[in-house]
Amino acid sequence: MIDAERSIHYNDGMTAQTAPQRPSEARERLLRTASGLFYAKGIHAVGIDEIISRAQVTRATFYRHFPSKDDLILQYIRTADQGIRDAVAAATGTAAATGTPASADSGVRALADFVASQIKTPGFRGCAFLNAAAEYPDVENPIHQAILAHRSWFYETVLAVFSRVTDTAPLAAAHFVMLRDGAFVEGCLADPDTVTKTFLHEVDRILASFHDNAG
Repeated sequence: MIDAERSIHYNDGMTAQTAPQRPSEARERLLRTASGLFYAKGIHAVGIDEIISRAQVTRATFYRHFPSKDDLILQYIRTADQGIRDAVAAATGTAAATGTPASADSGVRALADFVASQIKTPGFRGCAFLNAAAEYPDVENPIHQAILAHRSWFYETVLAVFSRVTDTAPLAAAHFVMLRDGAFVEGCLADPDTVTKTFLHEVDRILASFHDNAG
């Protein structure tokens, strides 16, 4: 992950910019290792020693990049958030480019297809954000706040695609998010194919109801 450019503040108040820092391979390996372990085993179940051992770095290297485990967890949440944002943008960017009803529907369907593809991913064990929220329920905790920020963004994104389909977009978006959450829970407990088919069928029903009412 590329670090932001560093600012050097001088006594005269002037600020000079250094060149962008090169990505740290050790930091990336630590974050990648921790992310896989946190998602697969749960955050509290994974200790720093296991992360250091799996990432093959020294303890000093770990603390140079992450002053505490909470700093690493927060970066895990933020990195997962950015990954989802990028994937959703790629999935829905072209689908909602025009204003016809068919293309509006395709924006919703593209988002639904993306959700379904996540459930079918090997090693899927539910929503990383909901899982983390269960471990960090204190709303004042920065980790919980980062989770809420992701959830807020996701709802607003769903709201935007539904706003091209119906004037009851807030209700439709809330319905979609609840369906998605339920599918994510069921997706790691039952047959993914059945879960995704059910989820997509319900999304189709939502869209069909808007067109029936419009007619």
